[in-house]
Amino acid sequence: MSFNELMAAYSLDLRKRIVDAVERGIATKREIARMFGVHETFVHKLLRQKRERGDIAPLPHGGGQEAILKEDHLMILTELVADSPDATLEELREQLKKRARVEASIATIWRALEALGLSRKKSRSATTKPTQLRGPRSRRNK
Repeated sequence: MSFNELMAAYSLDLRKRIVDAVERGIATKREIARMFGVHETFVHKLLRQKRERGDIAPLPHGGGQEAILKEDHLMILTELVADSPDATLEELREQLKKRARVEASIATIWRALEALGLSRKKSRSATTKPTQLRGPRSRRNK
């Protein structure tokens, strides 16, 4: 189940029944909210919407922030992954910045790769980087 399915608007029928219950005065708003399985603030907002707008239909989604990575950026990102399949998110971010002149966070790169269905698992055949020994071990561990 996706986030949007969890956050779907209450049906018009439920909204009508809630408003009707409040207008008939069968219980307090808090009790009516409990009866219908909604939060008390929803009842207050629904009544305010009816008073101010004259209807109780669900309001349209408010939108959201515009995506930083457009379709052409996603195509470039796909090419970058194809060219360097073992690149880290930071490396992909830097390459995208140079090639497409767009700055995106690592989290944005991650979400874009996920949306494109590209895996971030490292290849087992990737060359390992040599590690440097750090010098003598601490005497506390002896």
